[in-house]
Amino acid sequence: QVRLVESGGGLVQPEGSLALSCAASGSVFSLNDVHWYRQAPGKERELVASIISGGTTNYADSVKGRFTMSRDNAKNTVYLQMNSLKPEDTAVYYCNANVITGTFFAQINQNFWGPGTQVTVSS
Repeated sequence: QVRLVESGGGLVQPEGSLALSCAASGSVFSLNDVHWYRQAPGKERELVASIISGGTTNYADSVKGRFTMSRDNAKNTVYLQMNSLKPEDTAVYYCNANVITGTFFAQINQNFWGPGTQVTVSS
């Protein structure tokens, strides 16, 4: 079974920094595109950042210039570096990934969600 696990969430003061990671484990051949979503209390889940297999990234306007997404394909892990955090960034952050499972000769693409990690920005 494939699992996505987020880590790195916690409490941070405004203007502080926090780094999240999303690690895929199990029957993983490779990661394709990976996305970070967040959901604040009472609000809908929104897409924050995306990275494709080649490393190209895209960001929501609200986080552009502050958040940076990267990946380590050898470790099947994706990172989200969050700088200059604002109280509005407070949310549960979820990793969503299209995972190539199987072997080199027989592969399928499956979508998975992590359980989420809480990020709280408050003084």
